[in-house]
Amino acid sequence: GIVALASFIAPYEKDREFIKKTVSQENYVEIFVNTSLEECERRDTKGLYKKAREGKIKDFTGISAPYESPKKPFLTLDTECTPIDELVEIIYNKIKDKLYTFSNE
Repeated sequence: GIVALASFIAPYEKDREFIKKTVSQENYVEIFVNTSLEECERRDTKGLYKKAREGKIKDFTGISAPYESPKKPFLTLDTECTPIDELVEIIYNKIKDKLYTFSNE
């Protein structure tokens, strides 16, 4: 009766497909946390985007490496307009039936 949630930052479709095959289709839920590059940079407390723009970090998603948005995510979240507590509630309500199914098997 244990459910483990794992999140992955996967900027490429091929990586998301690999994860889906690894955990199986029934265990995979793709949630697109949609946030603009500008907002990601604003929130960056470690200064990684600045370093990437200065060329100090190579292959940095959104700066020197591409990001492939999911084509058909299970859920898309707009983090710029919705408070975090509401986003958590949205996720929970979308996956709770799946969680109860797994915990009762």
